Amino acid sequence: MDTFPLATAALSTGTVALAEIGDKTQLLALLLAARFRRPWPIVAGILVATLLNHALAAWLGALVAQWLQPSTLRWIVAGSFLAVALWTLKPDKLDGEGERLPARGAFIATTIAFFVAEIGDKTQVATVLLAARYSPLWEVVAGTTAGMLLANVPVVLLGSRFADRLPLKAARTVAAVVFAALALWVAVRGI
Repeated sequence: MDTFPLATAALSTGTVALAEIGDKTQLLALLLAARFRRPWPIVAGILVATLLNHALAAWLGALVAQWLQPSTLRWIVAGSFLAVALWTLKPDKLDGEGERLPARGAFIATTIAFFVAEIGDKTQVATVLLAARYSPLWEVVAGTTAGMLLANVPVVLLGSRFADRLPLKAARTVAAVVFAALALWVAVRGI
């Protein structure tokens, strides 16, 4: 990925931005925007939560990449990207949809809710996989965080009107194709 500066960050941004469309954390962003009606503390909470969550995920991905033989890692990453491609086609629903949000400020509620919602989410899994395959690590984290913000900030700022107009099925299909292409790329080219 040394063909142009910040290539890893650009790939990470695009991959996660596409994967996030229609994801449960995007639905959470919409819920938080409707509840608090204070977009900038919500955006700041998304930023902090994503940075922390994706830094841990990327570190784990890089650590796993060091432990495994390149040939084994190649097939694990390719298979995982393919699994995420299929997972992306399934629309998410916000877990616990009737639950009340914490009665704290918008920033604290968003930071906690986003960090927890992102655990085991497809964008976190994508971050682990991207970090296992690409370097430098800081570009993966910066890119995946930027991707989360690209997908969620418009939802927060424009509210439910914008979310209702998103072609979610088409976005999920494009994201699935991107993950499948990454799986093929890793399978053919290796780690």
